[in-house]
Amino acid sequence: MLSKTARPLVQQTLPTVGANIHTIAERFYAHMFEAHPELHDGVFNRGHHAEGSQPKSLALSVIVFAEALVTNPGRLPGRLLTRVAHKHASLGIRPEQYQIVHEHLMWAMRDVLGPLITPETLLAWDEVYWLMAYALINRERGLYSARGVTAERVWRRWRVAEKINETGDVVVFVMRRMDDRLVKTSLPGQYVTVQAPMPDGNRQPRQYSLIRADDGEHRYFAVKRDGEVSNFLHDHVQPGDELTLSIPYGDVVLDDSGRPVIFISAGIGVTPMAGMISHLVAAGSRLPVMLLHADTSEATFPLRRQIVDDLAHLPKSELHVWYEHGGPETLPVTSAHSGTLDLGEVPRPKRALYYLCGPLPFLEMVRGTLLERGVAPRDIQYEMFGPDLWQADTDA
Repeated sequence: MLSKTARPLVQQTLPTVGANIHTIAERFYAHMFEAHPELHDGVFNRGHHAEGSQPKSLALSVIVFAEALVTNPGRLPGRLLTRVAHKHASLGIRPEQYQIVHEHLMWAMRDVLGPLITPETLLAWDEVYWLMAYALINRERGLYSARGVTAERVWRRWRVAEKINETGDVVVFVMRRMDDRLVKTSLPGQYVTVQAPMPDGNRQPRQYSLIRADDGEHRYFAVKRDGEVSNFLHDHVQPGDELTLSIPYGDVVLDDSGRPVIFISAGIGVTPMAGMISHLVAAGSRLPVMLLHADTSEATFPLRRQIVDDLAHLPKSELHVWYEHGGPETLPVTSAHSGTLDLGEVPRPKRALYYLCGPLPFLEMVRGTLLERGVAPRDIQYEMFGPDLWQADTDA
């Protein structure tokens, strides 16, 4: 909770800081990387910085957190903190790195705001930062402890056992463990961070959803050709090569309350859905399960064979597809539609839990439609690949 001195100062300057927060974030990252170029190696994904998504995500997170401290001082935005903590844990972020961020973020605020921010106000925002930092540090400590590791021990070397062409731009990597140590189990829907050894010597991190339930020996993830790390994995990593993977993390996991489950995805967004469905099969689930998937065509539908086979093992399952280009349907689906996904075309069970993944416009459309039709926000979870630029469920 903010101190009595800091709270009014933060409240008064929220509009000013909010109006400049994107510039502050950009200046912060530039200044920090100039002083600490080693953070480019294995910690920050430079592709996310080049496209601007990482600075934007930081900016949104800081403002959401500050607004929560002002408007609801008795409760922190738990969804936001949990999502960030899982991302950080999958990167092995350490408490001392928060001091580095603090130093350069405070510098950027002074640099951008200048006379618009007084020393007293900067101290108030210093409180905001450390309240957020310690909340994250505590959550990350809990995530490490639950896995029986330290931040330095989240990584493990794996060997590429198979590399399978799934579609024209998606490959599946089958990773096999290289020693006799116990493999940390994943929860349905979680991801691993892959550290790719780039040609310039830097390791670049990227998260990929696990697409199959654990068997104690392997990890399975699918990679769409998109961005520096994914292109590198497509073009340069072959069976027999080794990769460094993190322990599985991720806050969007399958609920075990026994309610019907509806997965809604588009394109490569089907990957966490495939992982959850695989876990349901492994558990012998008899839950009503629906997958609603949108894609360009059947040929571009990733993991379609795995998903169809898994759904066949779930006695109360349905598969509904929408293809922009239409075309012949060879999969044994419950229904096939042309055009974009339309929730009105499929009857859905009541009291269902919803899991969404896909491009941001798709997520906004689907979630908005569900809310309009009376689905409670707490019953909708979504996964985003890369920094969360939406943060739609921070108050759920």
